[in-house]
Amino acid sequence: MIKTIGIRREDKNEWERRVPLVPNDVSELREKYGIRTIIQPSEIRIFSDEEYRKAGAEIGEDLQRADAIFAVKEIPLHLLEHGKTYIFFSHTIKGQPYNMKMLNRLMELECNLIDYELIAGRKNNRLITFSSYAGMAGLIETLHAFGRKMKLNGYATPFEGIKQAYQYDSLEEAKNHFRKIGRMITENGLPEELAPLTVGFLGYGNVSKGAQEMFDLLPFKTIEPKQLEQLTGNGKNGSDKSCLYKVIFKEEDIVKPLKGAFDLQEYYDHPERFESLFHSYLPYLEILINCVYWTEKYPRFVTKENLKQNVHPGEESGLKVIGDITCDINGSIEITRESTMPDKACYTYHAENDSFVDGIQERGITVMAIDNLPCEFPREASTEFSQELKTFVNGIVTADFKADFNEIELPYEIKKATILYKGRLIGKFDYMNEFL
Repeated sequence: MIKTIGIRREDKNEWERRVPLVPNDVSELREKYGIRTIIQPSEIRIFSDEEYRKAGAEIGEDLQRADAIFAVKEIPLHLLEHGKTYIFFSHTIKGQPYNMKMLNRLMELECNLIDYELIAGRKNNRLITFSSYAGMAGLIETLHAFGRKMKLNGYATPFEGIKQAYQYDSLEEAKNHFRKIGRMITENGLPEELAPLTVGFLGYGNVSKGAQEMFDLLPFKTIEPKQLEQLTGNGKNGSDKSCLYKVIFKEEDIVKPLKGAFDLQEYYDHPERFESLFHSYLPYLEILINCVYWTEKYPRFVTKENLKQNVHPGEESGLKVIGDITCDINGSIEITRESTMPDKACYTYHAENDSFVDGIQERGITVMAIDNLPCEFPREASTEFSQELKTFVNGIVTADFKADFNEIELPYEIKKATILYKGRLIGKFDYMNEFL
């Protein structure tokens, strides 16, 4: 039997140019497994319709013949079809209210829903992700904002030459530019008033690794969180203006137990037994890159009250820019009030009067909160994502979705990532009923 997959046109916003399967992999699936592909036409997708046509795909609006439909972002309710198998980032597992109508509709239509975010190995390591590209683009955007902010404050820095991520022709061009900026910092140094320039990374997973991959193209020294106060205090003794200072914060650095000693597993299982101590580092950080996974059950790490207590008018030091790559609205970073798009990437928070102003401002804390950062490097991000996804496609399209869930022969990783089966929440996802 000929198996057919559908690839949906991305239309959530004008910036979304990614695709889950690239032409080369569509061609490979056809040659290796005889899998046909129907892809909807798109004028903005990073890979053209013609590239897919040459790869053997059919260009067409109607995906009804597809056994499984792949997308990147959520699918509008009116386009969902009865009994279909959908694979995309559903953004539902935290009970996100803006997607509960979509989840309800998928249930009504007795659909199967597989979420990329949940495709993981036996040690729960995510296998298909755009995370590293979110980190790289987020770091670029954050330093771009910092450079512009410093220019407004009268400081000429190499960072003011950094473009926004989407303005580079490729990731390699961006990396080469960072290497050039790194040489400028090494040779000429930073303004005396900005040294030591401290950059904190909240988290150490794939997003953080991506952000650090870009950051590490610049000259830097790594210090421990406990060294921050000593480095920035006492007249900034021993600080080096020919490099940046990188600080990576792990769980034991940012929270403390209400009783007893710190235990990582206890924090994961019972976060209510812990409180944040991250505010103690805020006076010593200039830039913060937030890469940490967060849900409502965990403590906030940066609150409005924290920031208000650390406002010292006239001082040069202190937090200036937050790159909130994880972009949880009013989440771990309380002043992340909304997500942004690349053309309006930032807003600024003034702690002294609890107010927000659009754009990058001379004073206040500027927040970069673009929530679809990987789309700024759509070709590279799609290619790497597709490389991983293609290994599961045959297992999905050859599975008998008429069978009972316990009997269906799906790859282990895909079965684990199945939220809905024939319109019903599966096993561990029963908790999502409370959000419906």
